[in-house]
Amino acid sequence: MDNKPVNDWKLPLYKIYTDDEDVNLISKIIRRGTEWAIGPEIIEFENKIKNYVGCDYCITLNSGTSALHATFLAYNLKNNDDIIVPSFSFISTVNSVLFVNANPVFADIEEETFGLDPNSIIEKITPQTRAIVPMDYGGLSCKIQEIKKIANEHNILVIEDAAEALGSSIDGGKVGSFSDSSIFSFCGNKVLTTGEGGAVVTNSKEVYEKVSLIRSHGRIDQSSYFNNNSESEYVQLGYNWRMSSITAALGISQLDKLDKIIKMRQENADYISSRLLKHSQIEIPNSLPGYKNIYQMYTIRLFDKKTRDRLQGFLSKKRIFSKVYFDPIHLKAFYQEKFNMKKGMLPITEKISEQVLTLPMYPNMTLEEKNYLVDSISEYFDENN
Repeated sequence: MDNKPVNDWKLPLYKIYTDDEDVNLISKIIRRGTEWAIGPEIIEFENKIKNYVGCDYCITLNSGTSALHATFLAYNLKNNDDIIVPSFSFISTVNSVLFVNANPVFADIEEETFGLDPNSIIEKITPQTRAIVPMDYGGLSCKIQEIKKIANEHNILVIEDAAEALGSSIDGGKVGSFSDSSIFSFCGNKVLTTGEGGAVVTNSKEVYEKVSLIRSHGRIDQSSYFNNNSESEYVQLGYNWRMSSITAALGISQLDKLDKIIKMRQENADYISSRLLKHSQIEIPNSLPGYKNIYQMYTIRLFDKKTRDRLQGFLSKKRIFSKVYFDPIHLKAFYQEKFNMKKGMLPITEKISEQVLTLPMYPNMTLEEKNYLVDSISEYFDENN
């Protein structure tokens, strides 16, 4: 597919929603000339996230990947532990399992939310299974309540990869509040973005304290490191995974308008869906009863790979960016070679990955942009009937 510079796309895949408050909060930190790291904004952002999600604890990190890695370390996941994961996800979901030398066990997904299939999870559980890592696809929760019930019955942890789903919910309960611990990502294409960044939410004080040590060199911080001239104590191995004060300030501003941003995305998705309904060749994104979709991505499903690929090529000629989220992880060269993975092992994952296409979606999408997207798709099907 085309690798055009961002400015060459008439419709990019995403645009970041920002306002003067974002700039003002960042400028305030820059102008104060101190505490660009380990400033008061870190705790403020963490408190806002935990209150928004409805968990007892939150700790921020520099990425969603480091958040997941740190959570695995906090639970002491290690050699010979089986961790059930999806193949239909961003690769860090599975890479993080290898970071702690545990064994990734791939389970298949279901076709309603594109999340882990509870029935497939049951089939994959072994005496060595320590954790299940479901992923919430594109801003819609997986069947997390069913998954947590299975985990409880088998005394297994649920560590939810909610990187794409901050703000989504089931029957009013926020995603991130159902699992033992959950992680979020604030990467550039997320609904709440700080460019890069991540967070762990949990009700476990022990996990919170361990992740706090892991993210900052294993150091016990009684106060800000840069405002404390006493000797520091280091009690375990740790990393430099802290979020900066500037990043946290941007997160505070973004979180304050998150519900507004979500509403804008939902309205745009509803409009696009209403205009695509006439095309029987397309399955538009939908939600289960009680599930709130925040449309971190707007992903349609075609009937076959050939149609999907041709539509993507046609949209590229129209300067409309589209992308396949996701290709199966188990069929990537590294995982095929390391674990002898082969095509056919996860039939639903493999089928869906050949049919999905993610289209442009962002809060301030204009009516002209939405119509251009839908009209271009209609033009493709009119020419290829």
